[in-house]
Amino acid sequence: MSIHLYNSLTRKKEKLVPLQEGKIKMYVCGPTVYNNIHIGNARPAIVFDMVRRYLEYRGYDVFFVSNFTDVDDKIIKAARELKEEVPKVAERFIHAYFQDTEALGVKKADLHPRVTETMPDIIQFIEALIQKGYAYEAEGDVYFSTKSFKEYGKLSSQSIHELLSGARVEIGEKKQDPLDFALWKQAKEGEISWDSPWGKGRPGWHIECSAMVKKYLGDTIDIHAGGQDLAFPHHENEIAQSEALNGQEMAKYWMHNGYIQINNEKMSKSLGNFVLVKDIIKKHRPEVVRFFMLQAHYRSPLNFNEELLESAKNGLERIQSTTDNLKHRLAHSADLGGEKEEWAEKVKEHKADFIKEMDDDFNSANGISVLFDLVKEANKYLQEQQSSKEVLQFFIHTIRDIGAVLDIPIETEEEIMDAEIETLIQERIEARKNRNFSRADEIRDMLKEKGIILEDTPQGTRWKREQ
Repeated sequence: MSIHLYNSLTRKKEKLVPLQEGKIKMYVCGPTVYNNIHIGNARPAIVFDMVRRYLEYRGYDVFFVSNFTDVDDKIIKAARELKEEVPKVAERFIHAYFQDTEALGVKKADLHPRVTETMPDIIQFIEALIQKGYAYEAEGDVYFSTKSFKEYGKLSSQSIHELLSGARVEIGEKKQDPLDFALWKQAKEGEISWDSPWGKGRPGWHIECSAMVKKYLGDTIDIHAGGQDLAFPHHENEIAQSEALNGQEMAKYWMHNGYIQINNEKMSKSLGNFVLVKDIIKKHRPEVVRFFMLQAHYRSPLNFNEELLESAKNGLERIQSTTDNLKHRLAHSADLGGEKEEWAEKVKEHKADFIKEMDDDFNSANGISVLFDLVKEANKYLQEQQSSKEVLQFFIHTIRDIGAVLDIPIETEEEIMDAEIETLIQERIEARKNRNFSRADEIRDMLKEKGIILEDTPQGTRWKREQ
């Protein structure tokens, strides 16, 4: 089986064929660090972390780069409002980004380059574009000439004439054409700046990623990814400047995740529905937020509200509860044999189905549906009178394996209670032998409050976690 992914550039699913066999070079546009990240920023972080993990699961060596834009108009504005220096503001929110994303199970990239650390490379990139005739200087600013790049608009599938209909020149801009975009901005008084051949200034937004991709990954990479909102103009402009300079395609595959809505409305500060990750994970376990995000296909729009989060929480708890019950049966039942081959084959089929769904454009939504089907089969097996430890272990291992691929934690905090539960059950047995029924009832009630149900059977006392 092979992985197929939807390529935003060609608008169709294509078989993943790496530039170098067994290796994937992947770049994901990171945040502009002027504030804490919101739930919309969290989606690409989670989605492309899932893509990376699945590629690794399927045996690829993934070199994953995600940048920080640590100098920008928004950061300069935030620094003024906070009465702090730009680097201090950026550092604070980079730290906050790692706190939030690590809570959501997002692995750090192999590299997290920053704009301020890549300045010589950015300046060199711009100089080369000017020398090749793709860019021009205008009174301290430098612009990319979109008309000079014949394929401009290929990612958004629009011609230059179509794009021009919605373009305009802002007051004070010195560009020759409305579609031209800034590569270098002349410094305004009091702004952070760097020396360049065109005077003091700082880079435009789009050139940053092109320079970082070239420096850390090369002229052509396998996968370039980001939110749908970045497709135009950011990624369109990246393609233009990178391919103009390098003379070859920037990325074989372009991936974009869908938008997030809050209660079926676009998220915006003006509507008062702007949800920060740090706030949402105070109310909900971070793993529930991740699980919720992955229950939709990454390219689909996603509606975010409390009811849907609660549904995701219940679904995750069902998976965790079944795993706990499998472990309890494994630890506290003799190996009674029973039918092994039939059940083992069912588990294998579910694992194969999971891989099939994920191979089809990283469809985590269908992958999680397969996981729920596997849990249903496990619950059926738990109702069998005879059970094989081998089959129980196979169920547990496969559920954990799928959970690990998606980085959905299957283990529960309650597992540390197992020894305590057994101790209390033994105390209750002794209390009943000594006719201390009040203490026996007290222990039963205490365990019930913790979600533990006791069953007194001729074979002894059994317990299970409440579903």
